[in-house]
Amino acid sequence: MKKLLALFFVLATSVIYTSCQLAGGADNFTAPQNFRDYWYNGQAEISRYKLEQVQYGAINPGEAVLIFVTEDFRTDTQVKLESDAKDKATSVLKLNSLRRFVTGIYDYSLYSSVFTPIDTKKYEHSQKVTMSSQDWCGQVYTQLNLDGGKYDVMKRSYFEKDATEDFKIDAAWLEDEIWTRLRMDPQALPKGETQAIPAAYAARIAGQTLEPQKAVGTLADYAGDAFTGNALRQYSLNYPDAQRELRIVFEKAFPYDIAGWEETYPSRGKTLTTRAVKTEQIRSDYWSHNAPGDTTLRNQLEVKGF
Repeated sequence: MKKLLALFFVLATSVIYTSCQLAGGADNFTAPQNFRDYWYNGQAEISRYKLEQVQYGAINPGEAVLIFVTEDFRTDTQVKLESDAKDKATSVLKLNSLRRFVTGIYDYSLYSSVFTPIDTKKYEHSQKVTMSSQDWCGQVYTQLNLDGGKYDVMKRSYFEKDATEDFKIDAAWLEDEIWTRLRMDPQALPKGETQAIPAAYAARIAGQTLEPQKAVGTLADYAGDAFTGNALRQYSLNYPDAQRELRIVFEKAFPYDIAGWEETYPSRGKTLTTRAVKTEQIRSDYWSHNAPGDTTLRNQLEVKGF
């Protein structure tokens, strides 16, 4: 019995440790060598940002964390590949994005995930986006799954007006995938007038409708002084009808490190700007560091949480 329990513990530990393991080449697509050297070396990129988040007509203190990592992703069931069905999977760049901030007595937590195939010629759009929002009032969950030329949208909410919604929208550029596509090739981002689907968290926080909207994309050198880095550039996505603009500032050279971002939009009759500035960055196989002693890595990132 003791041997069986020991074997079970080893197997269970193995499942936990490999729960976030990186892509192993599920298809025949070969990414450029510099991309493979950076993104397929057994580590994820984790960046922490000082956040000033607009909500309720005020700028609220908080922090954000961006976690970029490659995975093998099943395109039929649109979940992480954990079997031998490599013929049904492709390699994706996944972004887990966390935004946590305080509004008066209570706090918000916004968590988004986007799964973007690295073979962008074969897969024009990201396969899946999920977003959950928690605050002291309740919870909201949104999921988009690509199905042909449409996204299947599922929304579940504590709030009555959008408690249960299931609908389809035309596929278009996802604001959520701007972040992952930028890390692959900023020049391929949409420029000029385009159709874009606002980020799922923006639909929750900034009140934008989760459907394709008129947008204008701009790529240029960064001219401000709020962010630091090497040869910074800025990608802007402006929604004129919603009076909202997202600006992502990043380094010109690969791997296009994100120095921070700004979002400007109306909130309770005021036009205010959210800003996130990078404070720390590490590369780590973080899924292997889940023991109490591994909090040293968390301290290195200066992640606080609430």
